[in-house]
Amino acid sequence: MGTFHSKVREEITKNRERIKKLGPGLITGGAGDDPAGIVTYTVVGATTGFSQLWLLLLSTPMMIAIQNMVARIAIVTGKSLPEITTAFYSKKLTVLMIIILALANILTIGADLNAIAVIFHTISGYPTVYFLIPITAIIAYLITFGQYKKIKTIFIGMTAVLIVYIIAAILAKPPVLTLLKHTLIPHIEMNSVWIIAALGMLGTTISPYLMFWQAAEEKEEKKSIVQADEVSFDTIAGMVYSNLLAYAMIVTGAVMLYGTHSNIEDVTTLTQALRPAAGNYAFALFSLGIVVAGFLAIPVLAGSTAYAVADTFGWREGMDYKVSDAKGFYIVFIGALIFGDLIDLFPSITVVDALYYSQVLNGVLIPVLIGIALIIANNKSIMGEYVATGFQNTFSFLAMIITFALTIVMFWQWIG
Repeated sequence: MGTFHSKVREEITKNRERIKKLGPGLITGGAGDDPAGIVTYTVVGATTGFSQLWLLLLSTPMMIAIQNMVARIAIVTGKSLPEITTAFYSKKLTVLMIIILALANILTIGADLNAIAVIFHTISGYPTVYFLIPITAIIAYLITFGQYKKIKTIFIGMTAVLIVYIIAAILAKPPVLTLLKHTLIPHIEMNSVWIIAALGMLGTTISPYLMFWQAAEEKEEKKSIVQADEVSFDTIAGMVYSNLLAYAMIVTGAVMLYGTHSNIEDVTTLTQALRPAAGNYAFALFSLGIVVAGFLAIPVLAGSTAYAVADTFGWREGMDYKVSDAKGFYIVFIGALIFGDLIDLFPSITVVDALYYSQVLNGVLIPVLIGIALIIANNKSIMGEYVATGFQNTFSFLAMIITFALTIVMFWQWIG
């Protein structure tokens, strides 16, 4: 433990010195909306109308602050969150953090896999279980044999289909003054439907895996480095674009579904949100968006889990390695997919519930992860002169407090 501690400290000190010589660069923007996000935002609109648009607007600077704070940690130290917590705090804290991440990620993986399988079930009529194994096998193959990076660009381009939500939101002709009111003026409803929806919305917007994936991208792809005091334009653009899509999904869900369905259990109901723009092709576009977003998001979810576990136990990691050279990493990766499949074997859980409540769980768990990131980002023995900025601290702390408060209220209502 002592040797590992000293080694990590020494490497961090050397990396901080290298940072001083680096110029500005670019980092990857925010992750796109996955199936769980698409469904959650639509359900939020369908169940709470426009009342949470202000909270989505507030989540944009919170996302930017958290993403850049975690990127800052990765840039300055050259280490992941698990490596840092093990070296400077406690292995038990690291294990707790990884359990939280794995739980949130595996449930979301299961929900996303189920969503894709349900789409194929709806098209073909065959049971979803027939599609789960082939879908999982394809994703595992793409990752383990190095094909994912080759087709990722194609998938990213295909996510442009989600722009149809923006078109649908415009064509649905929502009342502009009402939109502005709910976007700019905070409004809270102390009922379980509203509180759960708020946690789900924040849970899918400020996803736990984003906090780990950024560091993994820096280590794995080594695309570029940003100055520690700068906020990347690409990151801001990515977050704003992602939340613009989310805003449109909530608006279309509110206009087309609010007040018409007390309980949404079928994904085909959610396709009605696209009817203003897509008409009879609403299901086809919704299905394409779910499948493409799923194939993009599931490898990231499983990958962030594998990176975190590998870093915790000091295993060789990375998608550039062959399976034989990083067995532990790939075992966790494929294991996360398999556990996700097992979750889908419970017939009592509908696909909409699985997608929606997995994000509610994310909302419950993220205060812990944000708290840990804040502690690291403000520790001068780790970050030196590159501790978190006032903007990062303010909005990250705000995200932690809001999600924690919503969690307390939700559990209080359940107990009461």
